[in-house]
Amino acid sequence: MNLIVLKGRLIADPEVKKVGANQTTVCEFCVATDRRFEKDKTDFINCQAWGNTGEFIGKYFGKGKEIALVGELHIDKYEKDGENRYLTRIKVDNVEFCGSKNDSSNSDKEEAKAAPADFEEIDDDEDLPFA
Repeated sequence: MNLIVLKGRLIADPEVKKVGANQTTVCEFCVATDRRFEKDKTDFINCQAWGNTGEFIGKYFGKGKEIALVGELHIDKYEKDGENRYLTRIKVDNVEFCGSKNDSSNSDKEEAKAAPADFEEIDDDEDLPFA
């Protein structure tokens, strides 16, 4: 079984582009994750998401935003200058928000999560109608 679960922060805004004849969406980003038993060490994990998942990440996540994701490890081998090289990344299948909603300073990403128009804020200074 090839299953990876990560929680971390994006180190930069995701890069979203359309590829191929069908103009399929692909989103590439890097997540910084702390090690479980070595809190002073951080790993930087390259990730790639396709289709609707990639569009979702591009729309709602930005630099510094905390993300939880599930995917699988892919290691691609290629040759350059006569040497074998390897590209390791996570192919993301599912993502979730985590952290507080004020986690990111990116106002465009925050606007996407704005409260519904019929939302009414309760004034904390007044007595509440229930105990």
